Amino acid sequence: MNAELGIRPLLTVDDLRVAYPTSDAVSGRGWHEVVRGVSFTLGRERLGIVGESGSGKSQAGRAILGLSAPGARVSAKTLNFGGTDLLGCPEPERRRLRGGRIAMVLQDPKYSLNPVLTIGAQIVETLRAHRPVRRAEAKARMLDALVQVGIDNPARVAALYPHEVSGGMGQRAMIAMMLIAGPELLIADEPTSALDVTVQLQVLGILDRLVADRGMGLIFISHDLRLVSSFCDRVLVMVAGRVVEQLDSGRLDAAQHPYTRGLLNCLPRLESPRHPLPTLDRQAAWLA
Repeated sequence: MNAELGIRPLLTVDDLRVAYPTSDAVSGRGWHEVVRGVSFTLGRERLGIVGESGSGKSQAGRAILGLSAPGARVSAKTLNFGGTDLLGCPEPERRRLRGGRIAMVLQDPKYSLNPVLTIGAQIVETLRAHRPVRRAEAKARMLDALVQVGIDNPARVAALYPHEVSGGMGQRAMIAMMLIAGPELLIADEPTSALDVTVQLQVLGILDRLVADRGMGLIFISHDLRLVSSFCDRVLVMVAGRVVEQLDSGRLDAAQHPYTRGLLNCLPRLESPRHPLPTLDRQAAWLA
């Protein structure tokens, strides 16, 4: 947020780096950085992180939450959430933050939800893991959470298993599960990529309303620049693990980096059809 206004950021990320071990026949064991010096601050706003597959946007989100894959080396000059050093705090405290004050909606519910538990049982389990509530109260709050994400018959849906619901319904259940403990920060990793356009708009509307009503911060990770620009307040553009541009979503036309300009140029325009659509002219300097 605006430091000049004296507003304390909810999340401060400075020089975040994530690397994984590699094995090279010549030089032996080494490290490959997939996130290279990412820096940003987040207030109670909607921040979009956009980039192609492999750009490091999801890895950055997982590193913030402490969900990097085993073997990863995560470092940062600052990784601070609400006054807590996320890299320096003990693991039990990090675990309490995860799901309690920071939550993450993953990309595809059929891989994120537990297939052997009903949807209602999973949401109740999430709430009771972070809040000292009785089972009856947890069930009532679970049903209310399903209503808040636009599910008309929450009791019926709560009794279903993940394979018995559609992709859109499963994604709503995931959002309800992540929000039931009342987090201050939500990281949404490609939450609409597996959904059709109509359901996409419904899910975005739910996220928008919940963020506004609860005053949360939202990190919205996507490969869709047009979607991010229309939904978020600010946009970070990532290439090869680095942030190459940060700007307000309403000022995308003022983008300076050739990668951002190339992405904008590749978008189809109804008022001036182009066949074939232009392709992105990649430059080796972006990967340096």
